[in-house]
Amino acid sequence: MESITLKCPVTIKAKVTEELKQHLAAEIQENIKKADLELQQIEFHAKRIMAEQAKQDAQGLIAIRQQVDAEKQKRIEFKNHLLDKLKETAQLELGSEIVQGTLERIVEVKIGDDLPKLMNTEILLEDGKVLAFRN
Repeated sequence: MESITLKCPVTIKAKVTEELKQHLAAEIQENIKKADLELQQIEFHAKRIMAEQAKQDAQGLIAIRQQVDAEKQKRIEFKNHLLDKLKETAQLELGSEIVQGTLERIVEVKIGDDLPKLMNTEILLEDGKVLAFRN
């Protein structure tokens, strides 16, 4: 065998611009709104379920309340995480680079190839446009 085909990760990085910061902030704020909406829905459904449970069996109310509180706590923690990310986004320095994710590429590796060089590939973007490929 003279070669082998591998799937290798490609890191996607973005150069921080004012447009990117605004886009990230808007995305985070949208997710915060969704978390708030989920909290409202949980509370609405909890009231209905608890009213039904109270009619059938008052003993089950405590378990339902604990379950509702646990779900609400998850959403609150997620929302707080998003608020922290929003603060971090505001503090990003223009011109710095941030990782936005990874993709995969298929590489043919031959005997004598420098494997770490093939594995450490990056694509640098600026406002969605490719600026550079890096090894």
